Amino acid sequence: MITLYDCATAPSPRRARILLAEKGVDYETVQVDLRKGEQFGEAFRQVNPQCTVPALRTEEGPVLTDNAAIAAYLEARFPEPALLGRTPLEKAEIASWQWRAEFEGLLAVAEALRNASPAMVNRALPGPNDYPQIPELAQRGIARAQQFFSVLDERLEDREFIAAGTFSIADITAVVAVDFARVVKLKPAEQLANLRRWRERLAQRASMAL
Repeated sequence: MITLYDCATAPSPRRARILLAEKGVDYETVQVDLRKGEQFGEAFRQVNPQCTVPALRTEEGPVLTDNAAIAAYLEARFPEPALLGRTPLEKAEIASWQWRAEFEGLLAVAEALRNASPAMVNRALPGPNDYPQIPELAQRGIARAQQFFSVLDERLEDREFIAAGTFSIADITAVVAVDFARVVKLKPAEQLANLRRWRERLAQRASMAL
């Protein structure tokens, strides 16, 4: 049985939960309470020395400790529905927008939160090592996320999904980024009608409730 080391309130493991749900994969869950610092405990360090979630213990035994590896494994192990593309061009288009959703969207919001929240003092980056906050990076993160929202709105003007004409991992990462932005009091502006319409459409998918 596949086991997901999860945290119900964190954005990164939510990506894995949505992916597993869309694939229809049965799995067990182990909750790791980030607020209590359980990710730094010796028990979880034995699972993932990087002290981050999600981590996924495969049916074969090895543990995957990032979303890129988890997505690659699940796509290969459970190829339907295809969420990383089918043809070479589809795979390339989805990979490109997946990268943008992660680096321009999700990580921008994380930059804003981790460099401004009092709860994140000395935790400006995830992992086992402490890093001090840089307030200017919080401001930059907000600006980056707002720009990503605008880019996404333009992209969705004549599309139901972000890439390759189908629901994909790019949509998963982007929707998690959009929803995660609420923690820094950022949401798509009224004028971003295409982005808002896309989010409302995705809300009809059962996986989005996870």
